[in-house]
Amino acid sequence: MHGLGNDFVILDARARPFDLPAPAIAAMGDRHRGVGFDQLITIAPATDADITLLFHNSDGTEAGACGNGTRCAASLILAETGKPRITIRTAHGLLAAETLPDGMVRVDMGKPRLEWDAVPLARAMDTLHVPLAAEGVSDAACCSMGNPHATFFVESLDALDIARIGPLLEHDPLLPQRGNIGFAQVLAPDHIRLTVWERGAGLTLACGSGACATVVNAVRRGLTNRAVTITMPGGDLMLEWRADDHVLMAGPVATSFTGEFPVG
Repeated sequence: MHGLGNDFVILDARARPFDLPAPAIAAMGDRHRGVGFDQLITIAPATDADITLLFHNSDGTEAGACGNGTRCAASLILAETGKPRITIRTAHGLLAAETLPDGMVRVDMGKPRLEWDAVPLARAMDTLHVPLAAEGVSDAACCSMGNPHATFFVESLDALDIARIGPLLEHDPLLPQRGNIGFAQVLAPDHIRLTVWERGAGLTLACGSGACATVVNAVRRGLTNRAVTITMPGGDLMLEWRADDHVLMAGPVATSFTGEFPVG
């Protein structure tokens, strides 16, 4: 499945639980020799929700959250159950998802974490102004949406060599668990253009949790309204950081194909 080109392999482990080792996940994630994906998502049983979702990056490492992937997996369960709304257990907490009248799927991604040790950063500092820097960018705003995000607000995305500076910033010592690096150009108080270098996946066409982090950081900086359309290379997501501190994200989902892959 994919959400705006942010693509996923989704496995259903509710009836028969299994645990794939990191090398098997990386083999499946190889776009030349495997299937290829930004994240692998496993649907597992839950005792306090409709499902549990587990996330892995294409390099086999675990991911704490995945916004577009959550919307994709939620769409399957919403269609399967016929429920108007479902709950999802993730490492980031209990999330809610629903199908909107226009067919888009909206997920309540919960509350952002703004404390330095929740991001996490390597030492105590103001998360609104973090001294991360690379050629063409400096002064990041950081938060956690279940995974660490650093957002740089820039005058022009087209002037940046994101493929070069993205991995340098991902591995900066200030980000001990590495980071998802967002490069955001504010076009209007309700419109942001965004490109994200994802931890463990690289450049993606869209990043849901990155879009959530971007609207949070933009509002904290006084750059935008709380309701924003975020345009990424793959298309648009609709974001709202509500007054109750919850971040809502809505957008389209699509199924590319179903199939089998030998992991042995």
